[in-house]
Amino acid sequence: MIKSLITGIAGFVAYHMADYLLKQDEQVIGTYRWTEDLSRIRHIVDRIVLVPCDLLDFSACLRCLNEYLPDYIYHLAAQSYVPDSYMYPIVTIQTNTIGTLNLLEAVRIVKMQNNYDPVIHVCSSSEVYGYVEENEIPIKETNPFRPQNPYAVGKIGCDMLGYMYWRCYGLKIIRTRMFTHTGPGRLMESAESSFAKQIAMIEKGLQEPVVRVGYLDSIRTIADVRDAVRAYYILVRKCQPGEVYNIAGNKVMKVGDILNYLISLSPMRDKIRVEVDPTRLRPADVPRQIVDISKFQQATGWSPQIPFEKTMQDLLDWWRQNV
Repeated sequence: MIKSLITGIAGFVAYHMADYLLKQDEQVIGTYRWTEDLSRIRHIVDRIVLVPCDLLDFSACLRCLNEYLPDYIYHLAAQSYVPDSYMYPIVTIQTNTIGTLNLLEAVRIVKMQNNYDPVIHVCSSSEVYGYVEENEIPIKETNPFRPQNPYAVGKIGCDMLGYMYWRCYGLKIIRTRMFTHTGPGRLMESAESSFAKQIAMIEKGLQEPVVRVGYLDSIRTIADVRDAVRAYYILVRKCQPGEVYNIAGNKVMKVGDILNYLISLSPMRDKIRVEVDPTRLRPADVPRQIVDISKFQQATGWSPQIPFEKTMQDLLDWWRQNV
């Protein structure tokens, strides 16, 4: 049986990844931190192997790899909440860069000792591109990095470590820069999830009929998380180690238009007001994320399948069940 390791198993994308891999009849091993909320994986906890492993603890990484020797590694663990990265830049960069370093160094050592050679997906982020000039649209993998937040800086470190460990040590590492992806199970780590949660609370009378928002004019390319994990599954089987791939959906729109669509799904739509909350504004925003994914599509034949409308409906319904 194929063994796949997912770092940060209880995270948003990671638990969807686990669901997908289980459907492929793979053995799923997942790392988690001792402080982590495991509620998102309670429906599969008896079908996966849970390994306590803080990626900032190198010895824990080494023990995990020596014990399980997974065929595929999906490195999804991260401090991925951008607003928190401004408040906690040191721990964000430690987690996203040094955590990646510990994992890859552990793979390198186990490889030398056991002739072990897994395929590793290092999940970077579209945030590494940061501020993109209008003449650079659509964004290609060769676009310069202009990070706008500590999270992006930490992901640049993660990204470049992936490249270096392939180049210098021959690890089979493939990097991705995934653009905005969302769906059921997304907590308040993104604008659209915050909107959906507030709408669900308004419908239940838990919040006055006001959705509080940040900057609404950023342009995003939206994908469903279930399309994203399918892309990652194909990636490790079809793509070339050493390469990096942009991945995204096919729906391009302003954040404000996402908000308007979510409100339109609510029976309270005629009563809901929108107010800007200064605490939700970032020190620097990313104004445009319009992406070229042709490199990944040519390598794999992947394309997004889940419509934007279903993604938003499923996200809102998930919050209706969880507020």
